[in-house]
Amino acid sequence: MDESGGSGKPRSGTEEPTQHHAPPTTPPTPPAPPEGPAEHETTEQETPSERPDQPRTDSDEPTTRPLPAQPGDHDRAHAHSATGGNRPPKPPEPRGGLLMGRPFGVPVYVAPSWFLVAALITWVFGGQLDRVLPELGAARYLVSLFFAVAFYASVLVHELAHTVAALRFKLPVRRIQLQFFGGVSEIEKESDTPGREFVLAFVGPLLSLVLAGVFYGAMQAVEPGTVPGVLLAGLMISNLIVAAFNLLPGLPLDGGRMLRAVVWKITGKPMTGTVAAAWVGRALAVSVLIGLPLLTQSGALGADAEDNVGMDTVMDALLAAILAAIIWTGAGNSLRMARLREHLPELRARTLTRRAVPVESDTPLSEALRRANVAGARALVVVDADGTPLSLVREAAIVGVPEHRRPWVAVSGLAQDITDGMRVSAELSGEELLDALRATPATEYLVVEDTGEIYGVLSAADVERAFVKAMARPS
Repeated sequence: MDESGGSGKPRSGTEEPTQHHAPPTTPPTPPAPPEGPAEHETTEQETPSERPDQPRTDSDEPTTRPLPAQPGDHDRAHAHSATGGNRPPKPPEPRGGLLMGRPFGVPVYVAPSWFLVAALITWVFGGQLDRVLPELGAARYLVSLFFAVAFYASVLVHELAHTVAALRFKLPVRRIQLQFFGGVSEIEKESDTPGREFVLAFVGPLLSLVLAGVFYGAMQAVEPGTVPGVLLAGLMISNLIVAAFNLLPGLPLDGGRMLRAVVWKITGKPMTGTVAAAWVGRALAVSVLIGLPLLTQSGALGADAEDNVGMDTVMDALLAAILAAIIWTGAGNSLRMARLREHLPELRARTLTRRAVPVESDTPLSEALRRANVAGARALVVVDADGTPLSLVREAAIVGVPEHRRPWVAVSGLAQDITDGMRVSAELSGEELLDALRATPATEYLVVEDTGEIYGVLSAADVERAFVKAMARPS
């Protein structure tokens, strides 16, 4: 789904990963045996960051806050801390529960909430089996557990379809997660054309329809009133429901991404497509909230209307409320991510970079700060005798040194070695800039011209503030 796409959202860098969801359904009532199948203390001291008359950036407040997270991307936000000249550790791979494997190199996790829904399906489906196959006795719960696992295996196939298509289009996929309401494929970038967007969204429901057909074909080879017959019928109906639900034309569902692609193609404006599909998604949320309980209560979904009272009515209303909340929230997130993408080009390394002065490693901090203030600079770069940059003096470390000690502290003791990933081009902007910074988490980066000349120092905190400021600006 997009801004969930089908089984669910904005591009790498600042966007939440595209999340394709394949929401599960309540287990279908097994067919009756005769009928077959029916489904994220400062002292007074003057540092380069404390001269508001000099800055190139939005704020002078010292900070070591992480870069803005990719929306869904709470797990992508990195807290930056480093000591001495050590390189900051790479952030751990985002997790999401129990790692089950890495098909196509993409980690698949089972969230803790899955075990809750598996237990729920086992209980509900087991009760239905007792009416259809009473001779099973307590063994019906083993059959029901098998159904729950098989159903989520089908959901995994749905998500793998999105993943394979994304990899085919060279879009990175962070992970697949199986959770309470189905599966999520976290695709870190969006398609660059409406055609690819449409294909990427459509393949999930298509695979669910194919699976339904496979289960239907397998049903023809077994007896209708047997355990295999009931299981195959349940899996066929479940996959049909997953496909139909995801084809609904509103974000964050797959059908919403398909609608977005169509409007994008017609208007030539992806933002217009997002707005249209998101508002349809909100309308769907209201429809689910009101319509689903009415349908079940009226017996339109195949149940006896006289039995739809009491606890069943409460459960139907609760399920409808949860589904409606997921769709409404996903649609709103899609709009927010679209606005974010509009403002991404405003983040430019050249305009956010702080002016820096070069100092040698044995220079006292007080002397280095004096030179910076005279030059109107807000950052310090430690260089060797030939002027080659070696390390960056960390703003947070400067703030931690009392003023009376600064003549006795060499800048080298407050600096972080410059690694390859900490050199960024002054020409980077938007998503490319954020991708470069996320690839090597640090508090400061050396900004260089294409000729290799030092342009200045970029603070991760300055980028974060500019990001938040851009997000607060109306579209």
